[in-house]
Amino acid sequence: MALACTKKQDGFLPIIANVSRIMKKSLTANAKISKEAKHRMDKCRREKRKTINGDDLLRAMTTLGFENYVGPLKDYLNKYRESAEGEKNNVVE
Repeated sequence: MALACTKKQDGFLPIIANVSRIMKKSLTANAKISKEAKHRMDKCRREKRKTINGDDLLRAMTTLGFENYVGPLKDYLNKYRESAEGEKNNVVE
């Protein structure tokens, strides 16, 4: 059993490094990426999700201490979703 745990943990290290490399390509050279952010991205990958949605970002922001921004962003996200849904219904009709 101990061997299986060790192998599983060892398997996450290169994955987090790859996630980090991909994230760094999207940011400026002096930007820093927290360990928590890398683990959130890896969690989505482990869940075999191909898309990270607004709820994932809001959850990560809360975890990282940006609670003050979460309320307004959540309101904006809900309005955006309502607007997108309304446009979708207008196209179908």
